[in-house]
Amino acid sequence: MPESVLLGVSYLESRWDAHAGQPSSDAGFGPMHLTDAAAFTSSNHHSEDAEDARGDDGRPLPAPTAQPSPATPPASLRTMERAAALTGESHERLRTDDTANIRGGAALLADYQKSLGAPLSDDPGQWYGAVAKYSGAEEAGAARFFADEVFATIKTGAERTTDDGQRLTLPPVPGLDTVETWLDKLGLRPPARPDGVECPASISCEWIPAAYQELPPDDYGHYDLANRPSSQKVDYIIIHDMEGYFLPSIRLNQDPNYPASWHYSIRSSDGHIAQHIKTKDVGWQAGNWYINAKSIGLEHEGFLAEGGTWYTEAMYRSSARLVRYLALRHGVPLDRAHILGHDNVPGTLPTTVRGMHEDPGPFWDWAHYFQLMGAPLQSSGGARAGSVMIRPDFATNKPYFYGCDRKNPEAACPPLPAHTVWLRTEPRPDAPLVKDIGKHPTGGSLYSVYDHSARASTGQRFAVAGRQGDWTAIWYLGQKAWFHNPASAPTAVPSKGLVVTPKPGKATVPVFGRAYPEQEAYPPGVPYQAVTPLQYTFSAGEKYTLAGEADTEYYRAVTFNLEDHKVVRGQTDYLQIQFGHRIMFVKADDVLVTSDV
Repeated sequence: MPESVLLGVSYLESRWDAHAGQPSSDAGFGPMHLTDAAAFTSSNHHSEDAEDARGDDGRPLPAPTAQPSPATPPASLRTMERAAALTGESHERLRTDDTANIRGGAALLADYQKSLGAPLSDDPGQWYGAVAKYSGAEEAGAARFFADEVFATIKTGAERTTDDGQRLTLPPVPGLDTVETWLDKLGLRPPARPDGVECPASISCEWIPAAYQELPPDDYGHYDLANRPSSQKVDYIIIHDMEGYFLPSIRLNQDPNYPASWHYSIRSSDGHIAQHIKTKDVGWQAGNWYINAKSIGLEHEGFLAEGGTWYTEAMYRSSARLVRYLALRHGVPLDRAHILGHDNVPGTLPTTVRGMHEDPGPFWDWAHYFQLMGAPLQSSGGARAGSVMIRPDFATNKPYFYGCDRKNPEAACPPLPAHTVWLRTEPRPDAPLVKDIGKHPTGGSLYSVYDHSARASTGQRFAVAGRQGDWTAIWYLGQKAWFHNPASAPTAVPSKGLVVTPKPGKATVPVFGRAYPEQEAYPPGVPYQAVTPLQYTFSAGEKYTLAGEADTEYYRAVTFNLEDHKVVRGQTDYLQIQFGHRIMFVKADDVLVTSDV
């Protein structure tokens, strides 16, 4: 078979990475993503936490009780069985030996080509149907998206160094003509794209509505009607992982009694998208009602850390295309202050900080994701700029974590690429990690993959607090935090911009998890929502990067009827800052805004 087809398929599955023999979130192994149902866990811990997804302390939700039904491995999760039969290789070698894995993928493609009655041709374009089948998709649109992305990669070419240090090149094949009629012979479900589905035309997207209905005694589930952007501007797009699998998680979104919901779900194997809630409406997804009312939530099939699983290129591409479409449609800036992980959303009150979510976790490749969006995370300013953007090389940055194995939670995780850097109290590798008093009121930060209290993330901007040799200090949660940043292998790049610092005469400044109006702004019949500072402050001399102004709003929505909902707007000016791993807010009257140069 043509080498270009093999390279193109592998790029769309894994970007040619071996991932240290660890499975993807769809139980796929190696550069060819051969799937082994034996690695498909039936667990789904989407409901195993105490975070109130709605995040409105004026009407707290109960802890989730609904559990997703066990996942049954689909046929797409048994490709390793067929590859073993075709090649005579064992499952163990197909999982761990790159050569065997690539042979297995080639054998599968050839088998698919024969089953279609297509020629074993040297012409890459004749392999369109086999490539579409390799996606494992049941929907024609999803299979077409996967094949189109593979052949787009073949046409333009690709080159990169893999996670195990191999330099690979796919030379471009311009003028390639694909024979798309082979797709018709696969007998897949025709595209289901009803009027009103909010996705770009180039991706596979269908409408699977979330449940919205009245419940006894005077309740409803499980999102809120709104009229965005007329009522409120959408300022954020929130990236989640499901901590589970596609179909079981979707079933939760269809249960009106389940106290969480989100707008889109993205499948790992092929990037197929299901939209559940119109973007004009408010999902209960981020654990912070202020953020929920001003955001769109995307859930990605997969796990933050289970077994050290990784995310497929097909899912990255489909998701990035959706985010770019939504950001342009709603005017959301394509930066890490507005395209947030769930782990970047602040707690609403001091009591909720500790229980906020940590997904999508350290193994999500933010730099590649923004590159796919056409908004690369680039340096700005000179080498001695007053702010930096965290930007380690994802492929080679493999910090120590523990907690990936749920059966042995103290064991070290496999050495996998990560987007984060550890933050320490002093500029030396054995110094303690900085402390997060909200996450750990009585103890120190941990090296757990689930503990981000002493980590800075790719794309986040911080004000520089000092430099010493190969180490750089940033202001973080009211303290100096040092990270290793050698000139030979930098983990941050200059990033000029505006910063805030306490006004003269102010010893400390409070920070907030939401930008709620002052009491005088609330009309009769709408209870005042207290403006409660979090447990953090920062002191004179400290600086934090400014992301922009934050609208002072509270969305009152406590009934089934949209006519009863109201947006309360205040006069207090708030500013959004990067305070720690999470964004937070300060009152404009408390700070000075200056250049970081």
